[in-house]
Amino acid sequence: MSLGNRGWIWRQRGTIRAAGRLVGAALLWGLTTAWAGDNRPAESGLKDGGPSPSPVVRCLLITGEDYPGHLWKETTPVLAEALSQDGKIRVDVLDRLAEMDRVDWSAYDTVVMHFKNYDPKVPGRAAFDGLERFVRKGGGLVLVHFACGAFQEFKGDFEKLVGRVWDPALRGHDPHGSFRVIITDPRHPVTEGLSDFDTVDELYTCLSGETPIHVLADAVSRVDGRVYPMAFTLQVGKGRVFHCVLGHDVPALSNSSVQELYRRGCLWSAGR
Repeated sequence: MSLGNRGWIWRQRGTIRAAGRLVGAALLWGLTTAWAGDNRPAESGLKDGGPSPSPVVRCLLITGEDYPGHLWKETTPVLAEALSQDGKIRVDVLDRLAEMDRVDWSAYDTVVMHFKNYDPKVPGRAAFDGLERFVRKGGGLVLVHFACGAFQEFKGDFEKLVGRVWDPALRGHDPHGSFRVIITDPRHPVTEGLSDFDTVDELYTCLSGETPIHVLADAVSRVDGRVYPMAFTLQVGKGRVFHCVLGHDVPALSNSSVQELYRRGCLWSAGR
């Protein structure tokens, strides 16, 4: 997938080079990259524990590991492009989970989790604690699809941060296929003006937790007839969290309504 002239910035070994026309997936091999709607530098992220006044949202998309059926090297460029397409969000990509504990959280307004780690030491406790502090001080957090399964080693703490988490004791999801997503709160900034839509994806039935959440969209399982949340929000300290379980693969993340949910969720989590 070529991103044309959208203005990539390639960061490697302390150097910064502008790349006018590069293939997205190639940059994800051991590199930290940035997507931007234009080439203007964004201001730094958090100011005194709250969102930056900069009109451009600084977003860090963290990926690099997932269930083998989730092809993050293919979905990450699609997600990053969707978030940055209107120029309101600049996306940096970190695809080395082992480096998450060294992130300068103050450089970002919001963080997008697009990973499910399997090694309990990677990214580890320091990385989780840094992310949690970032959110509680006013940073935003967005979870994509199976990010609900991350940090199983800190499951109780993770649930308090993200509202609902993957429970392997539950049925995972309906068979991959078409279902309708129902907007349950059309007045929320993330969903205002959005209509119900159809998607081809995995309808997750595997989340559990007791932390209060505000459901924005749900869907009815074809298997058991029950209603399950597809997108919801919560407040954690001074921070905002948008959690959505849609986005199994490239076609699912290419759905325009799903992209709009994530783009709005990212902006809302950053206080825009």
